[in-house]
Amino acid sequence: MSEYEKMVRDILSLNGCVFVRRGKGDHDIWYSPLTKRHITVDSKIKSRHTANAIMKQSGIAHRFR
Repeated sequence: MSEYEKMVRDILSLNGCVFVRRGKGDHDIWYSPLTKRHITVDSKIKSRHTANAIMKQSGIAHRFR
């Protein structure tokens, strides 16, 4: 099973998203200048569906297959 958290964080950073703070538990809060929204990113993303949902919330056109 692939783990997507490193790839998600790299893609967020490359597209101008910035880390804001640690959230509750093992979550991080990021800010997307594309959608002007905060995004919650889990530190253990094991599902491509979850990774794709984060990409969609951030306004980035990348999709994992």
